[in-house]
Amino acid sequence: MGEIVHSELHGAVALVRMDDGKANAFSHAMLDALHAAFDRAEKEAKAIVLAGRPDRFSGGFDLRVMNQGGDAVPALVVAGARFAIRVYECPLPVVIACTGHALAMGAVLLLAPDLRLGAQGAYKIGLNEVAIGMTLPGFAMELARERLSPRHRVRATALAEIYAPDDAVEAGFLDRVLAPQQLEGAALAEAARLAEQLRQPAHQATKRRLRAASLDTLRQSLDRDVDPLRAS
Repeated sequence: MGEIVHSELHGAVALVRMDDGKANAFSHAMLDALHAAFDRAEKEAKAIVLAGRPDRFSGGFDLRVMNQGGDAVPALVVAGARFAIRVYECPLPVVIACTGHALAMGAVLLLAPDLRLGAQGAYKIGLNEVAIGMTLPGFAMELARERLSPRHRVRATALAEIYAPDDAVEAGFLDRVLAPQQLEGAALAEAARLAEQLRQPAHQATKRRLRAASLDTLRQSLDRDVDPLRAS
């Protein structure tokens, strides 16, 4: 198949689309390609839209790696955490177009950008780690504390509740839901508006101040997460 991550410029907006033809699993190859796309976007664009393929945003970490155990698990989880942190502190405005199912690490990533738009439909969004026997990593818990509604934090994390898109707005995974055929255009329009409206140095500095404490905790969590994941 072709590239698993495709990027293109729409005026001042970089559209970065994940499409591995399957679950858009976060493998090392997917994460490396996303970093490369963000490298280009931060040089060429003034805002970023991150999207999945129709019906699927991401099903989470690559299970072929997660099932290996040993050092393979923490290595992939930390790599995913580093990309989520990159999105969270990106100097450019980042809009996610959640095109479909977003589970586990796919749902974690919804907690990192500035604006989250989702597609209407029979899609599942949520942190299902506890239901499959995995303790939520510290970086995921920190993003959940920051972005999820207090009324839903326990339900979404410790109870592994899965949400439909409209309910995901109330929980805090999404900001708005639209018809699937409108989603990408709306995400590009919102990103273009932010690119024009915001002054980049001020946006970057304010975002850093707003998220400074969380970023410190996120980075500290990477070391704490490694040994428990290796032992699981």
